[in-house]
This record gives sequence, C-alpha cells and structure tokens, in this order.
Amino acid sequence: MTEAAFLARLRTLPLHPGAHGLGDDTATLGPYILTTDTMVEGIHFLPTDPPQDVAWKLVATNLSDLAAKGALVEGVLLNLPLTDPAWDGAFLDGLAGVLAAFDCPILGGDTVSLPPGAARVLTCTAIGRDAPAPPRSGARPGDGLWVTGTIGDAGAGLAIARGCPGPATLLARYRRPTPRLVEGRALAAHVHAMMDVSDGLLIDAARMAAASGLSATIDLARVPLSLELVAQAGDGLATRLAAATAGDDYELLFATDAHPAVAATRVGTFAPGAGLALTHDGAPVPLPASLGFQHGLR
Repeated sequence: MTEAAFLARLRTLPLHPGAHGLGDDTATLGPYILTTDTMVEGIHFLPTDPPQDVAWKLVATNLSDLAAKGALVEGVLLNLPLTDPAWDGAFLDGLAGVLAAFDCPILGGDTVSLPPGAARVLTCTAIGRDAPAPPRSGARPGDGLWVTGTIGDAGAGLAIARGCPGPATLLARYRRPTPRLVEGRALAAHVHAMMDVSDGLLIDAARMAAASGLSATIDLARVPLSLELVAQAGDGLATRLAAATAGDDYELLFATDAHPAVAATRVGTFAPGAGLALTHDGAPVPLPASLGFQHGLR
C-alpha cells in the first residue's frame, strides 16, 4: 500500500480537528504544534552511518517540521531500540549534541528490544509552541515559490556515504541536516504556505500545489546549487533534475507574493490549474519518472 492510499483510508476514521485532515506535516493541540517521524535503518539512514549522526538526523528532521510552522521548540519524545551497547552509547553522545545545539529538552519516550540482526527503527515526536503555523495549502495564484539554502547537497552526500568520492561538506549535509528554525520563525507570519523539503523539491512542490488547488511551474535553472555540488557533479540539466528529486535537504519551501525577509531563492510560480510543470531557461522540460521519494514504493 502506498502512503497516499494509506492516508486515504486513515481519513475515513475519526480525526481530531487538530489533525487538519491529515493534509499537513504537523498537528495542532491547543497552543502546541506536534510532529512525528520514524527513521528505518537501510531506508532513512545507512547501517554504516555513525550513530552520533543518526541521532542528530533523527531530531533535526523533526525540528525541521516545526521550523516550517515558525514554532519555538518545546521538546521531544523518543522511541528507541536498545541493541549494541557501543552503538547505543555513541547514539546518546550524538543525541546530547543535537539537543544542546537546538535547545531541545527530552520530554520522555520508550525503549524496546529488537531481534538480533533486525534493522533499527527510531521514532521522534517533536513539540513546538507559539507558531503562526502557515499551512501547506495556502498558496495563492501569482505567488512565487521560494526555497531557502541550496538543493541537492544531501543527495550527493548520500552517494558519498555509499562510497563515492566527494567532500566532507556534502556528506555532512546528508548526515547532519540543519533545521531552519530561525528562518521559519522570521517567515511564518508573512507567507501564505510553507513546508520543509524532505522527499525532494519537485515532489514537495507538487504536494503544496495540490493542497492549494493550484498548478506550479519550476524553472530548474533557478534551483540553487552549492559550489561544492557544482564542483562535484557539474551544473547541467541532469545535475539539476537529480538535485531537485533527491530529497533530505530540509530547507524551507514557501509561497509568497512579497520578497521574503530571509535569504531565499525564487524557483517557481503558482497559477490557476493543477499539476507541476518544469522549465529550464524558458524551455519546457518533461517531468522525470519520479519526482522524489515516496513511502510504500520500491
């Protein structure tokens, strides 16, 4: 069952009003914003990734959802398997680092045991507060589609983690993403829609457009690439398509009709209609077979 099909079935069950129809990455409960994510070894991180980096990524990716709502961090709940004592100890070292970096206390959680050799499954629930909470569904016709930072570094970093040569800066973008909490706080009250880029720029832009009942056009020539990625893979259309579909960037994607108050790049436009269209320096580009990562598809 695909993620979309599973969510469609879930929407037939009783939903809390704060679930927002399961159409967003967070839920609302009184003054709090809640989000939860699970990382599975072999899918979201490699067995060879350092445990310290796994801990960082587990927390940081959840805080990225809070950043997209402009929330202040309240704390996290963690559900973790206890496996190898050395791995668990190194994980705790990394956990201490990420919690300190983002002033994020632990609220509680659960530990479990796994059968020998089973893939690790790690879950984090992050809670934020005082959030303007722009929805992903609020884009308006004529809005620009903007993104913070650079796109595609984490995809290149994953290839490096798998053995390809490349710089440590790209590897760090895959293993230790930075949630854009400061930028999200500055943007949230002034943009019409916002979400983070987790599964890929193209698929997440398509989700924002669909949730808003609009079409979106992205100019691949405007997608911001880092100097390190260009040095590694070049600056051609193939590199830009790979960057825009790779995922794990955890930058902020937002819709606004004004110039944003943070450093960001306008990569596209929303208009009446439906679907996603691509161009490159004004010339149309066919959509790739995959717009990004989709759970339930192998």
